[in-house]
Amino acid sequence: MQILSVHNKYLIRGGEDESQELERRILQENGHQVDLYEENNTRVKSLNPAQMALRTIWSTEAYQLVKQRLQNSQYNLVHIQNFFPLISPAVYYAAKEQKVPVVQSLRNYRLLCPNGLFFRDGKVCEDCLGNFIPYPGIVHACYRDNRLASASVASMLTVHRAMNTWNKMVDIYITLTEFARQKMIQGGLPAEKIVVKPNFVHPDPGIGEGSGGYALFVGRLSEEKGLDTLLAAWEKLAGKIPLKIVGDGPLLAEMIAATERIPQVECLGRRPMSEVYDLMGEATFVVFPSKWYETFGRVAVEAFAKGTPVIAANIGAIAELVDSGRTGLHFRPGDADDLTAQVEWLLANPSKLSQMRQEARTEFETKYTAEKNYNRIMEIYVQAQAVSV
Repeated sequence: MQILSVHNKYLIRGGEDESQELERRILQENGHQVDLYEENNTRVKSLNPAQMALRTIWSTEAYQLVKQRLQNSQYNLVHIQNFFPLISPAVYYAAKEQKVPVVQSLRNYRLLCPNGLFFRDGKVCEDCLGNFIPYPGIVHACYRDNRLASASVASMLTVHRAMNTWNKMVDIYITLTEFARQKMIQGGLPAEKIVVKPNFVHPDPGIGEGSGGYALFVGRLSEEKGLDTLLAAWEKLAGKIPLKIVGDGPLLAEMIAATERIPQVECLGRRPMSEVYDLMGEATFVVFPSKWYETFGRVAVEAFAKGTPVIAANIGAIAELVDSGRTGLHFRPGDADDLTAQVEWLLANPSKLSQMRQEARTEFETKYTAEKNYNRIMEIYVQAQAVSV
């Protein structure tokens, strides 16, 4: 197949950027031609607020670029990974005008929530869910803590709901978990167009030994990731097991400061992926303390690939990924006491921990390899071509 992949990169690289790159790679490794149209959020600084608002709703530039590329080559399909904010839903219309099927990956909740997270003021927020005009997102300045910017996102959502874009212009939506699929249906997207395909890990990093004697957090250092819960739990644990924190983000300085208060916590900042895998493989367990409805939980699957169990907040998609008692444990989101109790239980049950390591690796081999993911994406592409005719 000849596929045009469309993606708007983030300022801080995260799981979405990593996942779409891996997806392209396995398609290319299996003989498909995948061309890329990509924008980068570094361009945002060059646009004034009015230009940015208009482009978020409809990017004439992106529309023309995609239309021209589709006219010049015989693409079988356009796969849109992320259109926000510089590319806009205009690219759907360019593809449909050229009669090319459209697949849209949904790796956040942007089509239902202006900040894409269903998270505000330290807790889950669904105020905009089900509202034709997501005005609460404007009132609370949910996007970038800026009402004007939030109004731009809300306007994009409202305009394209009025145009029936989400129902008519996309042939297949891909969510990463059943939890995310159900949330999208609840928000009004057509159930028959939404399928589930998880992220995956490639190449296989190989199983680790788990002999490092430490716990590990890997992820964006931001409020919704539950870092306050994590640090509070480690204060309560009083040195029973060291914690290493890997990542970057707005709370980096706060995490570094916390290491002075809690000596058993070490903040390593951003690290290359090869080093992250080594850290995962030697960790006793990985902690995933998110407070928001994660659409997936790439770190958990990477931990499974290394044979490392995950202690995860019982919320959103991450609760779906971690089978409590088999591949890890659940704790009540935001509850440092419960997280502390789960850590203490796991440390007190080494035979169960050893069994969980085996089960975690089996979970990866069963669900999250490149081969299984490739087969699934090809099924979806064939389905998109069929419904687009």
